[in-house]
Amino acid sequence: MEEVSRGRIPEAVAIVAKREGIKPAKLTKLVSAGRVVIPMNARREIRPLGIGEFLTTKVNVNIGTSKAFESSESENGKAQAAVEAGSDTIMDLSTGGDLDLIRRNLLAALKVPIGTVPIYQAAINGDLSSERMFNALENQAKDGVDFVTIHVGVNKNSLERLKYSPRIMGIVSRGGSLTMKYIVETDQENPYYDEFDYVLEIAKEHELTLSLGDGLRPGCIEDASDRAKYMEFIMLGELVQKARQAGVQTMVEGPGHMPANDIETSVRAIKHLTDGAPLYLLGPLVTDIAPGYDHITAAIGGVIAGMAGADFLCATTPSEHLDLPTREDVIEGTYVTRIAAHAADLNKMGVKKRAREWDLEMAKARVDLDWERQFRAAINQRLARQIRHRRGVEIDTCTMCSDLCAIRIGRELVKK
Repeated sequence: MEEVSRGRIPEAVAIVAKREGIKPAKLTKLVSAGRVVIPMNARREIRPLGIGEFLTTKVNVNIGTSKAFESSESENGKAQAAVEAGSDTIMDLSTGGDLDLIRRNLLAALKVPIGTVPIYQAAINGDLSSERMFNALENQAKDGVDFVTIHVGVNKNSLERLKYSPRIMGIVSRGGSLTMKYIVETDQENPYYDEFDYVLEIAKEHELTLSLGDGLRPGCIEDASDRAKYMEFIMLGELVQKARQAGVQTMVEGPGHMPANDIETSVRAIKHLTDGAPLYLLGPLVTDIAPGYDHITAAIGGVIAGMAGADFLCATTPSEHLDLPTREDVIEGTYVTRIAAHAADLNKMGVKKRAREWDLEMAKARVDLDWERQFRAAINQRLARQIRHRRGVEIDTCTMCSDLCAIRIGRELVKK
């Protein structure tokens, strides 16, 4: 942020500008204003990635061990699979096993931005304390983590609003609940909020991007859009401003469960309160009744949110609310969320022209009954090929229409 504020165009900005089809000078202004972030720790060499206004909607995939399943190799394999399926970033949410080893293996193996939630490590190593929370943040920054989620909006003020909220599910964010536990048990303020200047010092030293977590996000449709959630975003907006003044890149995380008709209002309000900071969303999930299909309920909400201005979608898998995701769940969640991101991009200012070129290529391939071109244009080429050839019947049309193919009939009629 300091480089671009002095009128320079760093190499990372130039690379992102070329990838996104945006003029470097324009992207420079967006980075300087804090409306675009390029998460990239000073200790890592990765392909730069831009998140924010006038850029394509990005996708994150969460992986991580639990105390029930501690296999580092399994989670590393899931992360690799997610990147191969097109995920732009990976977040390590591990809570079981050797967390340092798991994180360092991911950082060494992948060339995409890696995120973490430091309070998880602070919590599993013993009783939460301010010292543990800051040690976890600093150690992960030193390891090379590119962005971190810190739940600075969960503090005594916002919890007071929560106390008077008629919420059914209370706090459903794991980081948010751990932060509340610290506040209640110690009667002290959230250290990350109380000592935010120290957070900024650590972030600036390591070129660490902050993702201000939505610790009070609604966990069910009935709890959406309440006072506690908006109080959190008001405070996050103030902290975004403070971070920008310190030259620290900052994103804001958004709501989890929300009826479809609330999403646009919520996204626009968050964007307004945080002065256009890049918005990172889980979902929103548009209904609570679809366990096993929550990758789809989240994708529906993700399209609406992306059209309203969300910049970064966190993948949800079919395992959400049920189980630790398998490798296949992660792959499925990645593709479905990428579809949602692209569907949003078809309508977003600055990117819709390029997004529609992809769909146009598919349309042209279909009208020509050119199956190879269709496969190349497919978001998941492997799956498209598998379904096309699974019956062993090779004809120039699909087996649903066969000789009654509307495209072929229409084409033959035009020739007459």
